[in-house]
Amino acid sequence: MGKSIQLFVLFSLFSTFLFAQKEVTISGKVIDKETNQPLEYATIAFFSKKENKIVTGGITNMKGDFSIPVARGLYDITIEYISFKTITITDKKLEKSENIGSFSLDLDTEALGEVEIIAERTTVEIKLDKKIYNIGKDLTTAGGTVSDALNNVPSVAVDIEGGISLRGNENVRILINGKPSAMAGFGDTNVLSQLPAEAIERVEVITSPSARYDAEGTAGILNIILRQKETLGVNGSFNLTVGDPENLGLSANLNYRTEKFNLFSNLGYRYADEPRNSFNDTKYFDRIVDGITETPEYERIREDQDVTRIKRSYNGSLGMEYFLSDKTSLTGSVFYRYGEDADLSENYSDRFNNGSIVEQTLRNEKEDEDGDSYQLALNYITKFNDDGHQLTADLQFEQGSEEKLTSINEDYIFTDKTNPDAFQQEIVNEIEDEKEYLFQVDYVLPIGENARFEAGYRGNFKNEIKDYTLEQEDIANSSFFVNDTITNIFDYTENINALYTQYGTKLGKFSFLLGLRLENTQLKGEINSRLSNEELQEAFGFPIDTNFDRNYLGLFPTVNLIYNLAGADSDEEESVTLGYNRRINRARGYFINPFPSRSSRTNVFQGNPNLSPAFASAFDVGYLKRWDELTLTTSVYYQHETDSFERVEENTGQQTTDGIDIIRTIPVNLSSNDRTGAEFGVLYNPNKWLRLNTSFNAFQFNTKGEFNGVDYSAKNTSWFARFSSKIALPSSIDWQTNAFYKGASEDAQSINKGVFSLDLAFSKEILNDNATISLNARDIFNSRKRRTLTTTEFFQRENESQYRQRQINLSFRYRFNQQKMRNERRNNNGGGDDDMDFEG
Repeated sequence: MGKSIQLFVLFSLFSTFLFAQKEVTISGKVIDKETNQPLEYATIAFFSKKENKIVTGGITNMKGDFSIPVARGLYDITIEYISFKTITITDKKLEKSENIGSFSLDLDTEALGEVEIIAERTTVEIKLDKKIYNIGKDLTTAGGTVSDALNNVPSVAVDIEGGISLRGNENVRILINGKPSAMAGFGDTNVLSQLPAEAIERVEVITSPSARYDAEGTAGILNIILRQKETLGVNGSFNLTVGDPENLGLSANLNYRTEKFNLFSNLGYRYADEPRNSFNDTKYFDRIVDGITETPEYERIREDQDVTRIKRSYNGSLGMEYFLSDKTSLTGSVFYRYGEDADLSENYSDRFNNGSIVEQTLRNEKEDEDGDSYQLALNYITKFNDDGHQLTADLQFEQGSEEKLTSINEDYIFTDKTNPDAFQQEIVNEIEDEKEYLFQVDYVLPIGENARFEAGYRGNFKNEIKDYTLEQEDIANSSFFVNDTITNIFDYTENINALYTQYGTKLGKFSFLLGLRLENTQLKGEINSRLSNEELQEAFGFPIDTNFDRNYLGLFPTVNLIYNLAGADSDEEESVTLGYNRRINRARGYFINPFPSRSSRTNVFQGNPNLSPAFASAFDVGYLKRWDELTLTTSVYYQHETDSFERVEENTGQQTTDGIDIIRTIPVNLSSNDRTGAEFGVLYNPNKWLRLNTSFNAFQFNTKGEFNGVDYSAKNTSWFARFSSKIALPSSIDWQTNAFYKGASEDAQSINKGVFSLDLAFSKEILNDNATISLNARDIFNSRKRRTLTTTEFFQRENESQYRQRQINLSFRYRFNQQKMRNERRNNNGGGDDDMDFEG
């Protein structure tokens, strides 16, 4: 029996050897002739002359490479890629393993006119200075907004109030197509909640920005690249969304392209009811003033607020790219947005002494806001050759205005006081105007095959004027008068001029990008108020300069290194990256305006005109490993920031007419902030019907410093994690689940509890795959709430607030003259994605 087994094994090995001698391995590479980029998923087919049929084939990997075993013989070999012209090699005799070369595919303009390329799955690309997340087909954000889509990007978190943070740091710079934009609300991220998520093509997470980018944003940069159609002929799509709470969205994307020009446009309308609520329970402590113990008017105040918010917005854009020659183009575009908000707030306030309610009031606040903004942009690009030698210039102008009218009325429901003082009604009128000019020129010079020199200039000039008027009721005759101690005009200007240069090269497995940016920042402010500097200082409790002009000149070096561990011939991808950059954080206007908000009589936000820019040095080490079905990304990071911005709460020493202490929140420059963290991400696609995506980010902020004699040094340790799965069900139905958890955190004054949310979505292709219908539920357990405990020497406050409730949306999208594809053709259009294209 043993001898029979030995003979069988020998026979098997001999048969395998003979078969192997008849088989050879054919390899090669497929690239896009226009961009010189590799084409992933290009197909290679072998047509046997002997058998008169296709006998084998394969596809290219992410580097455009293929390696296919084939039996010896005579073949016709075809290389194909959707929307590109097919290459055919006829009568190729294959007798030995060989590399048959690199194939450059030309665009098939006739086929291209029939398709729109849409990424079906989220992917990540590692560049020298960024991570690029192709959003793909994210069902949970269908009918949602840009803010919703950002909340699904690793390293990024959007809090319950719409604030965006990167790795837990809110000092993040938001760019649209590589530039500051009216579409991002001049830095006001609330506008991102009005743009549809379907507009996003990809998000660039730039934690170690190169010298090409603004030095603004100590956390880094989020560059949102919007979709641009490049297909010939007329094509487009229509979107309709309905939801509960009331949500109606309509948008259209229309495009017309010829060989000479590309005309593109989109229109959108959104109506949404976004109710929010909050609850505050504040306990006040006795305090000692000049050796005398003072007891507060009330020992405890409990506030319960419900807000009805109606939002309407319209946006539209129109642009044309005109091809002056094969190498030169001129693009002009105009963007316009108009929005209306109507908020109605009811705030019940219960006041306690000796454990019993002694007074209850109802504060009604009606706020109407409308505003518009527009942007004019002009871009010029000339390519001196096909190797990347080019010159680009951008000119952009933006203007926006908002007017907010707020009426505030508070009345007693009951009180234990005899003849209590009546509350004054208030009318607040705020008018804000913003203008911004941008001019940028960039020059790129390739040096040899693997090196590139780059230099450029950017000028950014911004002005905002806020006209604030407070009218208060004269209780004696019910008339209104202007309170000129609060009424003011705040004029704020920020001018930035920058020069940069950088050089990058690739040396075998090693690549680097070195840069230096010189920026001059001018911050000018003028406060037009009846109060003098001395009166302002007395009213606000710190010295105030009503007319300031400050200049800051800074050098911002950047270093980005990448080492390819896998080697050029490996089918896998493995790399290590190292980044260093110096950043600046400039205060926005509302952080500087010293006049307090009037949204509450007892809790106010007040800006600080004495704020100086914060500077930070950041280090980042990353690792990426990619297999056929699995992508692993990890990184550790450290940042040291000086004069960091921190918000502190303190007692102003002032009281309302009914004896309640007024607490203010104010941003201040603390001495330093050290941030340390690590992140981990996995993309796993074991087969066509399943996709898994998870990420984890842990970080610690160590703050040191004091303000007004109070030490605010503290350590804040926290983490957040997200998980996403997408499953293809029978009948062409897709099911997606997204889960997010943000861990508890703590700073010098507050403890924040953890937050969990879960999103579900289903979609189905209909009408011959020309349309998609989607149903999604965001925050299905209605658990996305902020819960905070704040303790100071004067009070302790528990807060629970929900900025947005559970949302259920039904969306319908129809595409015409388009065809879905599984792979997205790479291009370098859209804002700064032409840095050194060295992948890990």
